[in-house]
Amino acid sequence: MNGDVRREWFEKDYYQVLGVAKNASAADVKKAYRKLAQKHHPDANPGSKEAEERFKEVSAAYDVLGDQEKRAQYDRVRDMAASGFGGFGGRGGPGAWPGAGGGVHVEGFPGEGMGDFGDLFGGLFGGGAGRRRGPSKGPDLETQVRISFEDAMTGTTVPIQIKGPAMCETCRGSGAAPGTSPVTCPQCRGSGAVAMNQGPFSFSRPCPRCGGSGRTVETPCPTCHGSGNVRRTRKFSVKIPAGVRDGARIRVGGRGEPGPAGGRPGDLFVAVHVAAHELFGRKGSDLTLDLPVTFSEAALGANVKVPTLNGPVTLKVPSGTPSGKTFRIRGKGAPRQRGGSGDLLVTVNVDVPAKLSKHERELLEQLRESADSPRKRMGAES
Repeated sequence: MNGDVRREWFEKDYYQVLGVAKNASAADVKKAYRKLAQKHHPDANPGSKEAEERFKEVSAAYDVLGDQEKRAQYDRVRDMAASGFGGFGGRGGPGAWPGAGGGVHVEGFPGEGMGDFGDLFGGLFGGGAGRRRGPSKGPDLETQVRISFEDAMTGTTVPIQIKGPAMCETCRGSGAAPGTSPVTCPQCRGSGAVAMNQGPFSFSRPCPRCGGSGRTVETPCPTCHGSGNVRRTRKFSVKIPAGVRDGARIRVGGRGEPGPAGGRPGDLFVAVHVAAHELFGRKGSDLTLDLPVTFSEAALGANVKVPTLNGPVTLKVPSGTPSGKTFRIRGKGAPRQRGGSGDLLVTVNVDVPAKLSKHERELLEQLRESADSPRKRMGAES
């Protein structure tokens, strides 16, 4: 546990705030947050204090549930609170705070032997208000692109268009009107947290005046109404590296949604879908190819042309090559991330013609009469 436990974690059911079940997936949590954030965003509700407070509440919930580590910690705190912490709740009942129930007692963890419980509440009792919390990071975004097999092999640049919250260009994300700046919160003095005394203990909680950001906006920006972001369409380009695989996710730092209260933006993840090729398949960094050959080429041997990404090369097919045999052509596969290329795996398949000319049929009939049956080795024919 990292000690970033807050009093609100006991008091606020963040799953209820976002309207999702406790076992909701990360994708469902993000989807619920984005829907509520758009509904209650200050841009969509100009002048509504109620919507502004709801927007802050939804953002605070996602700040915890949208982070895998914080979510696990939050769940543990809530579970312990619900069970009374093995004696922690005391007379105050499950989830009661130390001091409200007449002291702290954790069964099985006396004195300095509190172990993980001591770590869990290390940032909760005292000292927490001195650490600056600052605005949290914005949500990550994900989009998808489709590229050709050839572009995946050579690398390309694709245009991306994202519609949604973006940094307000009027105030550059500060939330303050032009000519003004956010000021240090006078209540928490910029720490983002305030201390509360209850009995012999001191608790830290996000500052109610600045919402934990450590700053306040006295003159809100007329464009974003103090939120620091607006809804608009952003257009930019993303470089796709050579050799990218189908289903790969490329992270573009700082291209996600802006963080609440001027926090740094999240990241953008680009899921790449690569179209299939009419000739080549792929296994890791190697490419695969099914190569048809005639019976005579397989039986007698031949030098045959093989297509590659960089033009045809010659492959020597030894005499007596069976159908299904695979040959490896070095360095003719897909580009590797750390340099070099994989190989081309060529599988020879004997092509049986569906139609024969009269001369071809006569020759094959002569061969059939003179050749021994391969089934003799099985004892099926004499």
